[in-house]
Amino acid sequence: MSNEFCDAVSRMTTLQQKLAAGRFVITAEITPPVSFDRADLIAKAAPLKGLADAVNVTDGAGARPHMGALSAAAILKQEGIEPILQLTCRDRNRIALQSELMGAAASGVDNLLILRGDDPSAGDQPDAKPVFDLDARGLLETARRLRDAHELPSGRKVAGTARFLLGAADSPIDPPAGWEPKGLAAKVAAGAQFAQTQFCMDAGIVQRYMARLAEHGIADKLKVIIGIAPLRSAKSARWMKDKLYGTIIPDAIVERLDRAADPAAEGRAIAVDLIGDLAALAGVAGVHIMAPNNDEAVPDVIRAARASVKRLA
Repeated sequence: MSNEFCDAVSRMTTLQQKLAAGRFVITAEITPPVSFDRADLIAKAAPLKGLADAVNVTDGAGARPHMGALSAAAILKQEGIEPILQLTCRDRNRIALQSELMGAAASGVDNLLILRGDDPSAGDQPDAKPVFDLDARGLLETARRLRDAHELPSGRKVAGTARFLLGAADSPIDPPAGWEPKGLAAKVAAGAQFAQTQFCMDAGIVQRYMARLAEHGIADKLKVIIGIAPLRSAKSARWMKDKLYGTIIPDAIVERLDRAADPAAEGRAIAVDLIGDLAALAGVAGVHIMAPNNDEAVPDVIRAARASVKRLA
């Protein structure tokens, strides 16, 4: 690789450019505060500035109200933090979702993670009425049409330019014989360019999953970013395994946390080790660090990974 190319890559700033160049990326996540004050949002995101390649802004996570995701993403953009706007199908009909997409483009919020959204029954206002006018695939198709054809589903033209990088969610599995990634293939067909996954703390399963994606031609079309966590304790690891759908945490990791004198420090070390293992796997484009009730651990993990993982140097 030429010095000129390396210099050009190092100057790239957007997530889309880094993924296109084959950089191993690290993304993180914040839930906007329950606040009217933008300073509260900035305080949550500031520790990730200059460390994470992009920061997800959740959209009504847990079916609970927070500062609006699009407004929060636009504020982060102004603060020099590249956002990934999570956009769920739960709360808005297709008209409102199309308006949100236009607002995102106008705000320079280019990275979108399209999600179904948690059912209101899981939140603090269970009588709220869900919308689900579109599913995630339908919203992906809508966003792609807006970006590529500059038109609404009605055929009405849209002025200006959208530079959306479209993302979808995924849950890796240890693929049994004969299994095909049909759901993910449908999202790719709808326009997904990257995927961020549920927690998968097993590099062996990721390797087998990525091999199956490659067999079906998906790995060449989709940048896969694996979800991981800096675990706080064996207790929290067990809770995540039992309560969070699709979460994969090997028993060996739980036992390692059980034996540790300082489980939180051990959890951070496990995350750094795992980032190194995942960075060595073909087809893995990066990691997405989520830290429920443990946000303060994320910057330390990213710093340690960047210092020790060759592909991040």
